[in-house]
Amino acid sequence: MNSKVGDRVPVLIVGGSLVGLSASLFLSRLGVGHLLVEKHSGTSHHPRGRGNNVRTMELFRAAGVEQAIREAASVLAENHGILQADTLTGADQEWLFKEIDPGGALARFSPTGWCLCSQNDLEPVLLRRARELGGDLRFGTELTEFEQDGDGVTATLKDRATGELRTVRADYLIAADGPRSPVRERLGIGQDGPGDLFHNVSITFRAKRLADVVGDRRFIACYLTNPQGDGALLPVDNQEQWVFHAPWHPEHGEPLEDFTDERCAAHIRTAVGVPDLELEITGKAPWHAAERVARRYREGRVFLAGDSAHEMSPTGAFGSNTGIQDAHNLAWKLAAVLGGWAGPRLLETYGEERQPVARETGARASARSAEHRHPGYDAVPGAGRQKNVLAVALGYRYPVGAVVGTDPQLSAVPESFASTGEPGTRAPHLWVRRAGVRLSLLDLFEESMVLLTGPEGAGWKAAAERLAERHGIPLAAYRVGGGPDHELAPEPGRDWAEAYGTTPGGAVLVRPDGFVAWRSPAEEPGADQLAVLDGALRAVLRLEG
Repeated sequence: MNSKVGDRVPVLIVGGSLVGLSASLFLSRLGVGHLLVEKHSGTSHHPRGRGNNVRTMELFRAAGVEQAIREAASVLAENHGILQADTLTGADQEWLFKEIDPGGALARFSPTGWCLCSQNDLEPVLLRRARELGGDLRFGTELTEFEQDGDGVTATLKDRATGELRTVRADYLIAADGPRSPVRERLGIGQDGPGDLFHNVSITFRAKRLADVVGDRRFIACYLTNPQGDGALLPVDNQEQWVFHAPWHPEHGEPLEDFTDERCAAHIRTAVGVPDLELEITGKAPWHAAERVARRYREGRVFLAGDSAHEMSPTGAFGSNTGIQDAHNLAWKLAAVLGGWAGPRLLETYGEERQPVARETGARASARSAEHRHPGYDAVPGAGRQKNVLAVALGYRYPVGAVVGTDPQLSAVPESFASTGEPGTRAPHLWVRRAGVRLSLLDLFEESMVLLTGPEGAGWKAAAERLAERHGIPLAAYRVGGGPDHELAPEPGRDWAEAYGTTPGGAVLVRPDGFVAWRSPAEEPGADQLAVLDGALRAVLRLEG
């Protein structure tokens, strides 16, 4: 067996599924060199992990891949809502919700919207774009061992086709290697939470006549509750390709081998209510729903992201979205530390911010599975139906971390969604014009810190420009107003100061991930804006001295 000594890379990503690929894309956008390794030979072939919520689509918009994702997802563009029925042909049918965004109200809060794109369609888009931006992504390559010290991580990689071993030295390692994460286990990081919730077998099949039975019911998923054939039906192309999730009970000794093609076909016919339905089983994959969160997200120079850090019930697609948002949070912090414009202690805030979000989101996902009576899950639904899912998707916040002026006692996921511009929350969306070009304020937040101030905030802007030069921080400053010397002009009907909870003389500091880091209500006469803003930057970026 041959062995080679490889080069040093700033970041090594282990795992090339949605979260690892997203991390590669985000790091590529920020100019951070990295190597991604994935033990499988290619991206996912199974249509799973379909729901990309509005916050995730905002991140993909900023990364320049939103349009490509929507093109890849075009076949399911008209599918909305969750249907619950005894069978597709029975009388007992109820829409748990029929529209994701009834009335188009979401447009007030975001420049984009939710997108149904199966993992097997989404992953190639992320892979292609990351490579176009210079990312080094190697499939069929497995991490076999690693050691870390105070200066970096030494990893041994194996080419699974040739058996060749290669040693790579990295400053940091991101473990996006799934719920059974070998990296997490090697680090000895335990998990907390209820544990396994239920088990399913995901069955892909072809059935041309099923489209006639479904008719014009363009659902995202249909939960079929017939006790003799319960399961969840998901369209792949609304024509002849479908996915069915059948309950599986290994805890009762049921072996996976019992799910023969004949059994699966009979189960599907009973569930949909068409005894003579012609169908062809094309694939089967077991999966496990669980609620667990790693006790810590970091060990030295190694970070957990996605399923290696948290497992969630799939209802609502909260797990994949939370993982992609993990990667986005971590990417800018690694870029800042590696770029020398933030202190190493900034990396401590990754777990401080993301772990509480995972805990509270995971609990919401489990409750939603019970409410939807997900096949195989026998939990009793809580009182009343969950409302304001936007609070989870868009309203999650960071009461502690790389923020100043927050209430550390707040929960990471509020009961209801409100866009207020408070520190620790996602910066509000607002349409503005810059040099005649229409854009969302969210489009400004990716590659640098951003200071926004109103028409009376010239002192804040000048302070930001001086501090950017003094500290070598990528810090863009904009005045928002209708005057000729204001860089951003808000569209009529929306007031920037009101949207961001400040005044025309106030200022708001926004991080590269689009979260408000600090806010000042006004430009107070006699106040030393330079000193105030310097203190905020030092606190957020963990700058020493």
